[in-house]
Amino acid sequence: MADSKKTPIRVMMAKIGLDGHDRGVKVVARALRDAGMDVIYTGLHRTPEEVALAAVQEDVDVLGISLLSGAHMTIFPKVLRVLKEQDAKGIILLGGGVMPDEDVTELKAMGVQGVLLQDTPPNAIIETIETLVAERGAR
Repeated sequence: MADSKKTPIRVMMAKIGLDGHDRGVKVVARALRDAGMDVIYTGLHRTPEEVALAAVQEDVDVLGISLLSGAHMTIFPKVLRVLKEQDAKGIILLGGGVMPDEDVTELKAMGVQGVLLQDTPPNAIIETIETLVAERGAR
């Protein structure tokens, strides 16, 4: 008999650099888990390279990076470079936290598929992830 349960969306949540504020990322991770997603949290003080390689190794659907440090315009290009080097086309890259509107536009232009700022409610984050994964389709 075939298993009719669909495979849960795999999400990796990460904090990169010296940003030590992790309450928000933990709240989001819990909401995603409660919505039935498999969630991996890398913890604090990771490098862009560590996070991107871990996302590839864990075969995640979504890599969410939470930043409050203001280093987003430096960190995201590094993550995108490693994902490209690893031929990880199927991984959806999302940013979250505090970022100016003009930077959000530039981040999306460089390949970040979504930016969910600090006031985004958890249900909107869940819906965004579900929509992006559905639009991407199977890998």
